[in-house]
Amino acid sequence: MSAALNGKPDADAGAGDQSHTQFVTMTIAGQLFGIPTEEIQDAHILESMTRIPLAPREIEGALNIRGKIVTAINLRERLSLPPRDTEGRNMSIVVEHSGELYSLLIDTIGDVLSLSDRDFEKNPPTLDPCWRDVSVGVYRLDDRLMIMTSVPRLLSFMH
Repeated sequence: MSAALNGKPDADAGAGDQSHTQFVTMTIAGQLFGIPTEEIQDAHILESMTRIPLAPREIEGALNIRGKIVTAINLRERLSLPPRDTEGRNMSIVVEHSGELYSLLIDTIGDVLSLSDRDFEKNPPTLDPCWRDVSVGVYRLDDRLMIMTSVPRLLSFMH
């Protein structure tokens, strides 16, 4: 599996390989995380959402995006993080998983970063357990740690 598909460098990549992967960066509860750009369908500010009765706590509701019904996932609930302190804009990225679209609710959307696959590291042993279960590894940036998040792991509670 290539870095473009799973956010990890190819095991077969040579030492001189200069391949890079692009990631969309986001934050939740102050933690920076990234998802490969190939996995992102859309990014937007939420305007309205329909609640779904009796849905699991992680499911915030359903959205209509360009005529398609999209399930909205509250990543703070999914990661057992506290609710947001402020009533700011609700940001979202849309991803596809198992043929379905999901809107992942986040605090902020950041930049697109192109990072060298050789700088990818395994999860440190001190990584918070709420992130460890959904992370495939990390990148150490100049001023902070960026967690590489796996969309299938984030949505594993659905199956």
